[in-house]
Amino acid sequence: TITPNSPLEQFSILPLIPMKIGNLYFSFTNSSLFMLLTLSLVLLLIHFVTKKGGGNLVPNAWQSLVELIYDFVLNLVNEQIGGLSGNVKQKFFPCILVTFTFLLFCNLQGMIPYSFTVTSHFLITLGLSFSIFIGITIVGFQRNGLHFLSFLLPAGVPLPLAPFLVLLELISYCFRALSLGIRLFANMMAGHSLVKILSGFAWTMLCMNDILFFIGDLGPLFIVLALTGLELGVAILQAYVFTILICIYLNDAINLH
Repeated sequence: TITPNSPLEQFSILPLIPMKIGNLYFSFTNSSLFMLLTLSLVLLLIHFVTKKGGGNLVPNAWQSLVELIYDFVLNLVNEQIGGLSGNVKQKFFPCILVTFTFLLFCNLQGMIPYSFTVTSHFLITLGLSFSIFIGITIVGFQRNGLHFLSFLLPAGVPLPLAPFLVLLELISYCFRALSLGIRLFANMMAGHSLVKILSGFAWTMLCMNDILFFIGDLGPLFIVLALTGLELGVAILQAYVFTILICIYLNDAINLH
């Protein structure tokens, strides 16, 4: 149970349209709503930029933003995934672009007051990371067949140590998906909680109706502003880290590094 005015209150999932079939719950929640809003925002942005068959010859601000995101992710794919031709890399590019754009907009819209931060919930980030991890594993088997399992046993390992190293490498490989989701969830939740706590402290001092508290409030207020800017950078950075790790794991699965 989360108490009112708790820093964790902002992460509460609330059912907007309750639905129940037997013991299964399919409620449409605030988390579902903000994911749909984020997806709608991305689709509308791309639609208006590319309407009438393409963008403007001289790009406006929105078209420049879309082109910047497109070129940024394309460079990531080309730099991090080696050993493939450009045409083959393009098969992975749409999935990576959609993942980066979705996470970026989810993180940024979570900075808007009274909104909901979708990526602050472990179940959502874990579901995303595990689905991508399973896809990368399937790609590894498609490209390398059963030889893909050779990554579990490094070359030149003594035979007595082989069972232990296979187990360790398997655990390490599976924990990639877990760490990918935990990293995103933990950074977003911790940052938003810290901003909430300091904002509440600054607001309490401001409402004290005392000149000394008003002057003393300037310190926490500036700290909140600085943390908000830092959290904005973290929102962008976490989308980038998630995406570049996908590219690195995909490169490892294809080239067996």
